[in-house]
Amino acid sequence: MSQLSSPLASQGIAGFGAEAFEAFLATRSEPEWVTSRRREAYALYQAKLGQPLNPEEWKRVDLRAFQPSRFGVQAVNAAQGQLAASLLGEKTDFGGAVSHVDGACLSHRLDEKLAAKGVLFGNLGEMLRDHREIFEPHFMTRAVQAETDRFAAWHAAFWTGGTVLYVPRNVQVEAPLYSSIGLSHAGAADFSHTLVILEEGASATLLEETNSATEDVPGLHVGAVELLVGKRANLRYVQLQNWNQQSWHLAHQAGLVGADASLQWTVAGIGSRLAHIHQDVVLEGKGSRGEVNGVTFATDRQLLSYYTQQTHKAENTQSDLLYKDVLRDRARVVWRGMIRVDKIAQKTDGYQRNDSLLLSPDCRADAIPGLEIEADDVRCTHGATAGRVDAEQIFYCMCRGLSRYEAMHMIVEGFFHGVYDRIAVEAVRETLSLAVERKLGIG
Repeated sequence: MSQLSSPLASQGIAGFGAEAFEAFLATRSEPEWVTSRRREAYALYQAKLGQPLNPEEWKRVDLRAFQPSRFGVQAVNAAQGQLAASLLGEKTDFGGAVSHVDGACLSHRLDEKLAAKGVLFGNLGEMLRDHREIFEPHFMTRAVQAETDRFAAWHAAFWTGGTVLYVPRNVQVEAPLYSSIGLSHAGAADFSHTLVILEEGASATLLEETNSATEDVPGLHVGAVELLVGKRANLRYVQLQNWNQQSWHLAHQAGLVGADASLQWTVAGIGSRLAHIHQDVVLEGKGSRGEVNGVTFATDRQLLSYYTQQTHKAENTQSDLLYKDVLRDRARVVWRGMIRVDKIAQKTDGYQRNDSLLLSPDCRADAIPGLEIEADDVRCTHGATAGRVDAEQIFYCMCRGLSRYEAMHMIVEGFFHGVYDRIAVEAVRETLSLAVERKLGIG
């Protein structure tokens, strides 16, 4: 991989070659076991650069314009970037909050009452150093693994920090927690990692927002999310992706759900030039439940791609995925979904659906649902729809005093309402509505 000059050359590490990797390690102050894992991951990354990506996942994602050498990792002590304006951060009172810019943690706090109960919430690097016994067995060993592909290995070698939440057994975290991940400098690369561990009987809500400080600064995010939900635990996780349209967003995300536990996972894709998300929900324990909600709004020439898997590995498990996409201009959204049912996962109930609303004649939505079922006592269904906005609906609204943009917002809002109704946190519903307004140009 060629090492071209980077806008970050004077502030951080340019490129991702062997010399850049060694320079990156020199800026880190980490335990030996972390550094050793990074070296193993980088060796994998180099080996996988010459290997083809999974064609079923990547054949509809055009990466020809992607030039990694244009980006670089910001030095930890050089992160002086400004925080981007938050849509979610001011909506409610949080039990704790953590913020990252260009891969560096700027601040974090946690309610003293939660800390007294053993809850850990803060920066990944510090947590791995101070609480190795808790996090080492789980960090990129069970949910997201470096061996998956070149992007997972790339992330495992260069991760720059991220948000960690650990909730001990039977502890209930009532107030939601908030995580902010931002890009500020031109050419900055962020490799943030989100790790959530809920022990048996615990519950928590984590709201996470990613955004850019300005509209015209190019950036790169190669991220990972690991959600580990123990027996009878309950996790609500929301991620609002709102990068600017000069940014590249690539991520592996996975949730593992234990027996009689539940995971409600909501994703919103609003920003980025190109985004590809590999999202897995694995129902490992008997009676586990997973609900995945997705809202995507693509404009201009954006390409937003999702590769989702719902894997049932035990009896009496339930999964329910609903993605709704709105497209305008020459944008494109790709969704490839798969429900997998192992032979022992009898009494499985799996459902997936993707609906697309097309606001212009030149946009395109690709929806490819799929089933792989080895058990014989299951109920698994899937569906996908795509259609244009009814001109009569717009005319009806405009006849009653609404502008065309306001009419469009009303129609889009109604289209997304099926997802909003599934979200229990009012602040999230309000934020998604506001993000859609701004995207339409009326907010």
